[in-house]
Amino acid sequence: MREQLNFYIDGKWVAPAKARAHDVINPANEEPVGRISLGSAADVDKAVAAAKKAFETWSQTSIDERKAILDKIIAIYQRRLGDMAGAISSEMGAPAPLAQAAQAPAGLGYLIDARKQLDDFKFEGDYGNGRRIIKEPIGVIGMITPWNWPQNQICAKVGPALAAGCTMVLKPSELAPLNAIVFAEILDEAGVPPGVFNLVNGDGPGVGVPLSAHPDVDMVSFTGSTRAGTSVMENAAKSIKKVALELGGKSPNIILDDADLQKSVARGMMHMAMNTGQSCNAPSRMLAPKAKYDEVVAIAAATANAIKVQAPDNAEKGAIGPLANANQFQKVQGLIQKGIDEGARVAAGGVGRPEGFNRGYYVKPTVFADVNNNMTIAREEIFGPVLVVIPYESEEEAIKIANDTPYGLAAYVQGSEEKARKVARKLRAGNVHINGAQGGLGTPFGGYKQSGLGREGGHFGLEEFLEVKAAIGWGDQA
Repeated sequence: MREQLNFYIDGKWVAPAKARAHDVINPANEEPVGRISLGSAADVDKAVAAAKKAFETWSQTSIDERKAILDKIIAIYQRRLGDMAGAISSEMGAPAPLAQAAQAPAGLGYLIDARKQLDDFKFEGDYGNGRRIIKEPIGVIGMITPWNWPQNQICAKVGPALAAGCTMVLKPSELAPLNAIVFAEILDEAGVPPGVFNLVNGDGPGVGVPLSAHPDVDMVSFTGSTRAGTSVMENAAKSIKKVALELGGKSPNIILDDADLQKSVARGMMHMAMNTGQSCNAPSRMLAPKAKYDEVVAIAAATANAIKVQAPDNAEKGAIGPLANANQFQKVQGLIQKGIDEGARVAAGGVGRPEGFNRGYYVKPTVFADVNNNMTIAREEIFGPVLVVIPYESEEEAIKIANDTPYGLAAYVQGSEEKARKVARKLRAGNVHINGAQGGLGTPFGGYKQSGLGREGGHFGLEEFLEVKAAIGWGDQA
């Protein structure tokens, strides 16, 4: 069992202001796999003070100095990729193949992307006669990250913040904090100057609220639920600080009438179930042409029934593990039952654990048919391997249903290129994936509507951590 009861503040592991131990639970067996401390406002104050002091010097470092630090971080992260994958798998249940091939490397990808931006990003430039535009680090960043793709979200914030010249205080999820401890060890070994990066473990009330409301925090970057994001905005408003939010989704996946049904539907179901459905951009609403609806449901159900549910340590490639925690298990089970109660038809899966499991937060890959877009399971983000299939009469109706959601993080379209592009332009979402295409490094990620504010990735993500200064009278004026 991994135990780290201290916090990483000002370049050292220091004891919390008040000891309050918290067990980290392995969702595969419901047994403790680690122990941390839950912090308080006093710990936040100490970490923010360290970050504020470090900002004075880190913000003035050269691009070459930041490149060198990021190069060291990347090299050490690569060496410790196995440690990172192991921590993620044990604390949030990602199957070992997924943790090794996607979860841990996702964080590395964001670090590599942040380093790449420094090769050609223009921090200064002339804007007409006598005007110099200067992009400067915004200051101390409060970072609050979730448990579902933990390193992906930590590095999506830390990488560009370091590249921008900002300092930071990170509060990872208390349900999956072990990977963040490994990450702090990586940054420490890389020689990140004291106070530039600080880690305070804790829950929302104890650490998240004082961090987002802290008067010396210049910006909050948050990833999590829309409900929690609302709270972060309210707390941040007290001191008028910038807020970047990456929130929930209920992403549509439109199967057009000229799509390859077998390929498109099976791919959509597998994508939905990956990471046990715990992805904010999962294609959770499949929209099928009414004339082909029964065939779509049959393919989705057959695909779901073929997905293996296995313990993370012994999982095969393509298998799914447990949900990440007890609360998520209860939520998903409740929403599956809600779908049944509201009249949807279970085409695959359903309530309860899969056969062979009597403990652990395992769920059945589930497909609901006979769903309309007003049902709870079509409106709420389930965050489990649960697909709802909704019929439509025309492309116009499909677009209307797709956009009829408070979310707008991602959308998916399957069909001929001409039709898919036409539909893609009309979807209100930050990312639209055509025929299974996935974004590479530098692709902006973020949402419309209640799916968030701002973007992560590429120069878009770097700009989130910069202020824009117009220096007027810089040089000759006409």
